[in-house]
Amino acid sequence: MKKRVGILTSGGDCPGLNATIRGAAKALYHRMGDKVEIVGVMNGYDGLINGNYREMDPSEFSGILTMGGTILGTKRTPFKKMRVIEEDNVDKVKAMKRTYKEAKLDCLLCLGGNGTHKTANLLSQEGLNIIGLPKTIDNDIYGTDVTFGFHTAVDIATEVIDRIHTTAGSHSRVMCIEIMGNKAGWLTLYAGIAGGADIILIPEHPYDIEKVAAAVEKRAQAGKNFSILAVAEGAYSVEEAKMKRKEWTAKRAEAGYTTATNRIAHQIEKITGAETRICVPGHMQRGGSPSAYDRVLATQFGTYAASLVADEHYGVTVAMVNRHVTSNPLVDIAGKSRLVPDDCDMLNVARAMGISLG
Repeated sequence: MKKRVGILTSGGDCPGLNATIRGAAKALYHRMGDKVEIVGVMNGYDGLINGNYREMDPSEFSGILTMGGTILGTKRTPFKKMRVIEEDNVDKVKAMKRTYKEAKLDCLLCLGGNGTHKTANLLSQEGLNIIGLPKTIDNDIYGTDVTFGFHTAVDIATEVIDRIHTTAGSHSRVMCIEIMGNKAGWLTLYAGIAGGADIILIPEHPYDIEKVAAAVEKRAQAGKNFSILAVAEGAYSVEEAKMKRKEWTAKRAEAGYTTATNRIAHQIEKITGAETRICVPGHMQRGGSPSAYDRVLATQFGTYAASLVADEHYGVTVAMVNRHVTSNPLVDIAGKSRLVPDDCDMLNVARAMGISLG
């Protein structure tokens, strides 16, 4: 009897999704030959809700190792709305279970980040055979040391910082580079250190704008004619940390600064008098071919997922722990985030280098 394995990619795209799909598929075919069929669910959980799936041909998994994005398509379907019946009167959980049954799936691989893992755990609790695979450029999935997509994004963000150095130095400017990361600062921290940023601001550590400005002035007094700030998009000030999110977002809107980077740049220029500019690489950090590291990691994760399928070990998500690929129960992972702790080694490296953390 053939085993039918479903695969979906959910949430934001990132480099390494296709490499992971390929790793899982090729390992499954190698293990089971013609006794396995792979079913692609299109556009994430939206496809599972709406019955948008198709049987895949083995040839579709060739030539995708180096491709960015996802051949299955992706869409954000917020976990908080999964049990909410909206105007279309669709019971999403019931619909996903129905599609799983109609597609005659024996299990489903869910590639995604925190929201994806929450829904994966929900489906597991509902009795479906689910395996998660940790994807996100934020590197913030609990229980794994690294997620695929992260290192490629670090490479891209680092290149942005590298290129900004020359223009900052040429024009004697302060440059604020907005790096992706709404709640977790891993990407900003790693790229900031790799790119030689002078100031690194992350969401886990609210910044004091006076300290930030003082760091810029200290460099100027030392004869440095420019400063580079790596700012996580989710960074916020010590004053904002005392407010509710709705309150400080409203205050930013009133002032005309929707992002932390805009506000920080304006304040630095006002306090120090230094000409300040903003650079927002945005979705460039999600795009393009995965790095060699991520290709290897994605292949490791994909092949390990195939072994879990073969062993019928479900209700788990793949993880890298102390350089070994393993798995964690979905119930232990869902709803938790891996944020930058105060005693993080990389924060200590930044401090030892004299990098200001605001």
